[in-house]
Amino acid sequence: MSLPRLRAVLDTMPSYQPTEGVYAAEHRPRPLSANESPDSPLPGITDAIARAGGTVNRYPDPGCEDLTRALARAHGIDEDRIVVGAGSVSLLQMLLQAIAEPGAEVVHAWPSFELYPVLAELAGVSSVAVPLLDATHDLRTMADRITPRTRLVVVCNPNDPTGTIADPDEIARFVARVPPTCLLAMDEAYYEYVRAPEAASALGYGAAFPNMVVLRTFSKAYGLAGLRVGYLVGDPRVVRKLRKACLAYAVNTVAQHAAMEALALRDRLMDRVETTVADRGRVHHALRRDGWSVPASEANFLWLPLGEDAPAFGRWCTHQGIAVRVFPGEGVRVTIGSREDNDVFLAAAETWRTTRPWAMAPGDRTGCETEDE
Repeated sequence: MSLPRLRAVLDTMPSYQPTEGVYAAEHRPRPLSANESPDSPLPGITDAIARAGGTVNRYPDPGCEDLTRALARAHGIDEDRIVVGAGSVSLLQMLLQAIAEPGAEVVHAWPSFELYPVLAELAGVSSVAVPLLDATHDLRTMADRITPRTRLVVVCNPNDPTGTIADPDEIARFVARVPPTCLLAMDEAYYEYVRAPEAASALGYGAAFPNMVVLRTFSKAYGLAGLRVGYLVGDPRVVRKLRKACLAYAVNTVAQHAAMEALALRDRLMDRVETTVADRGRVHHALRRDGWSVPASEANFLWLPLGEDAPAFGRWCTHQGIAVRVFPGEGVRVTIGSREDNDVFLAAAETWRTTRPWAMAPGDRTGCETEDE
């Protein structure tokens, strides 16, 4: 029987595979694979969700106007600089669709957020991946790879999965080298966790570089991963065009109201972020003390550059009831979760380091997962 003709890229693209057992009804592993907040929503947020639930028979506000106003007040900018989307990953998809023309290319680092090349392929855009240098963006080489075909450059800062940040002086030089006709997206999904004194958000570049947009999300520090809300900040002239590429009604009513309440409760949520940052330092210190190679992280996760040992370590964690994110041949990313979950992971990592339990059942999964921003 003949089947409908679909794009050939769908025959070769990998499909999404969640970490084994994460969504099971029983015996779920400790969730250290998707960079989620370990904290339950604050009562004010759940109250806002309940109130909004009574209106879901109506379409949501397609322009997210109330949320846009709240974001503009929070950042001290005009509303015409903001686009709201269903998670920052949907905004990345929008950017790629907006620049997709025959021969178009996108430049990004690798390993970085793993949906960059996937979204590029879906949009028909060629992906140019530039290897990291010492677990950090090699901005000089990325700038060298920009050609007249380059329509978009993406910088994930802090980088997922390594948690590293780019040097601010290097960013300044890099931004100046990106042609004004090329869109530059700074993906700051984890910026609320940054504590490096020299770090600076790309939001400060907006006025001088109209080709730059900055992506943020409510999925991580604000704890709304299950509702899918993100936003983009850019030059009003660019934003005006990008809004045309947004899918109408993409951000549901419940998500919009929850995000507005989260902004109102930002101080309390950032206190929770401080707890995560403190435990990030504790776990990082413990791993380094025990002999692990772990780069300093400015996100809510740590990176173990295990190379070819990564799948075996992922199987070991799964065997111990811990879900981690494995990048085969590269390393393992571990979310900073609750203190209890972090302690269980540290114990599993220490057992692995001292005994090297290589033998696992042939059918064991590596615990791979792709998470949305």
